[in-house]
Amino acid sequence: MFLQIAGAIVKVVAETKTLLRLAALALMWGSSFLWIKIGLQAFTPVQIVLIRTALGSAVLVGLCYAARDRLPAGRRIWTHLLVAALFHNALPFLLFAIGEQTVSSGVTGVLNATTPLWTLLMAVLMGVERRLDPPKLTGLLAGLVGTVLIFAPWQESGLLSWGALACLAAAVSYGFVFVYEGKHLSGTGSSPVALAGAQMTAATGFTLLAMPAGGTTPVHLSAGPVIAVVILGVFSTGFAFALSYRLLATEGAVTASTVGYLLPVVSLALGALFLGEDLNPRILAGVAVVLAGVALTRVRRRVLVQTSLRSEAQRESS
Repeated sequence: MFLQIAGAIVKVVAETKTLLRLAALALMWGSSFLWIKIGLQAFTPVQIVLIRTALGSAVLVGLCYAARDRLPAGRRIWTHLLVAALFHNALPFLLFAIGEQTVSSGVTGVLNATTPLWTLLMAVLMGVERRLDPPKLTGLLAGLVGTVLIFAPWQESGLLSWGALACLAAAVSYGFVFVYEGKHLSGTGSSPVALAGAQMTAATGFTLLAMPAGGTTPVHLSAGPVIAVVILGVFSTGFAFALSYRLLATEGAVTASTVGYLLPVVSLALGALFLGEDLNPRILAGVAVVLAGVALTRVRRRVLVQTSLRSEAQRESS
């Protein structure tokens, strides 16, 4: 009896820790769009991304050496890391910052939530996903419908603009690179934090190359934007990436992926609460459709087969 109670307590504690980690990750990633919006009051998009990647890489490399890990070596792995750094960090970070010059932080978080849809589409195009079963195809179509509903190009007050398209392009970039990383950077033998640290360092180098195109604008420093960009780099980039890999290692991809459902909720709530951003019924309906589509794309084929077999067995026994 004592052992059963002790086991139940251990299980509750473990589940509580997992929920707290998910909540912390959702808050750090979901709030990143708020910090970008505040940072734009003093910095250009290129400057924000440079500070973000530099601070993020410092945190990740520091954690790597604290754990006595080594950064990856070898030309082949660094070639793949350069591609990942461009499409997972430098480019989408810059596109989100550019987009938020005209798009609210809440809607930016919603557009980021379409990433799993683009990941599925890229997996099909790159030959990783052999076929689309009905739930995934339905989810993909539903997500696209939800995105169009958010944009509302048929309305003068719709969100279809270059800024919104930049945010959507950032989500597409994530979709491509997630498939690419799965093919070329999984099973390398390096720790995930070491890979992330090397990747973020390379992204800092890419951003430095972009400095002549908007990075040399004079900065008018004030406390709010500076604090926002520091939080963005240290917590929403550095520690957030490390925590996400910790969740992947301890809880698995399915549990870790649930944070994606929380990001638009966090970004919309923070935008409305701290920036006074508008939440109209059309955008909320689009969010619901997008998240429903994402949920459908994550239905596992094995679950569907087991459900079908269970139903068949029930029919035969009745």
